[in-house]
Amino acid sequence: MALLVVAGALDYSDQNAVLRFVAAALALAILARLVGTATEQLGGRLGTGAAGSVQSALGNLPELFVALFALHRGLVGVVKAALIGSVLANSLLVLGLAFFAGGLRNGTQRFDSPRARTIATLTLLAAAIWSIPWFALVLLARAAAHEQTLSLICGGVLLVVFVSTLPIFLAGDAMPQEPPRWSLRATIAVLAASAAGAVFVSDWFVSALEPATSSLHISQTFAGLVIVAIAGNAVENVVGVQLAARNKPDFAIAVIINSSLQVALALTPVILFASLLFATHLTLVFPTLLAISLLLAAFVTAVVVYDGESTWSEGVVLIGFYVVIASAFWWG
Repeated sequence: MALLVVAGALDYSDQNAVLRFVAAALALAILARLVGTATEQLGGRLGTGAAGSVQSALGNLPELFVALFALHRGLVGVVKAALIGSVLANSLLVLGLAFFAGGLRNGTQRFDSPRARTIATLTLLAAAIWSIPWFALVLLARAAAHEQTLSLICGGVLLVVFVSTLPIFLAGDAMPQEPPRWSLRATIAVLAASAAGAVFVSDWFVSALEPATSSLHISQTFAGLVIVAIAGNAVENVVGVQLAARNKPDFAIAVIINSSLQVALALTPVILFASLLFATHLTLVFPTLLAISLLLAAFVTAVVVYDGESTWSEGVVLIGFYVVIASAFWWG
């Protein structure tokens, strides 16, 4: 927790922007670790599916706060890149790291393929819905004046799909779980404190974003797609890979891919409607390469998980694909 104090002190004293940015990013990672440890304790009470859903929802809190603070500052381009970057980071980078770590340590791993296929299919369908406003803008000239309305319609549909499918992921399972070491009260207290801390750290993170990227000569699109997305997904980065390495592929898949799905079905529509409260409104009309990258990532993820098996070589492929996409946005 000392790092949170340091990050707050640096922000309050208005120190070097890069230093403030790094400190805030590390503080987010510390909070992510606390949330990850606490939520892992829930696995013993809820089962892998429900615990994975809760893990993903809580893990997306920093992304929500970062997006809201960024919209307040008018950084709509960063928010769009961060939302797509979040899906890419989870579906390609984090899943790839989990496959690589799990496969290297445990050999070929097998997971609950019906659940994984359902999540992957829903993520692919959500990515298709995300892309409709972009297709409409490109192919229908009259749609250009109605991108906000079309985006809100798509957001409403995404929320309906999320609510309709939530019981599938909250349903318990019969898989044996390690007994929790923390009491339920202690677990909830840690989760609540971490969520509260994420509010402040997200504000510090966004306030240092523009000056830091300017000093480092990094484009804001790359910052949103890679830096903001990875920092906001630190929970899945740490916990998902650890679970795969411990030979818990079902829990790892539930945490990692559920996070992508919740960003696509729930987090993005919430931010979309919340942006109506700001001067800068968010729409689902993304830059062309971002929209195409999203569709490709969702398709590749679905293909990889459909067989219900993972190997370290599949992890290398997913990580490599992510590196190629991220590299394409280095210059803006």
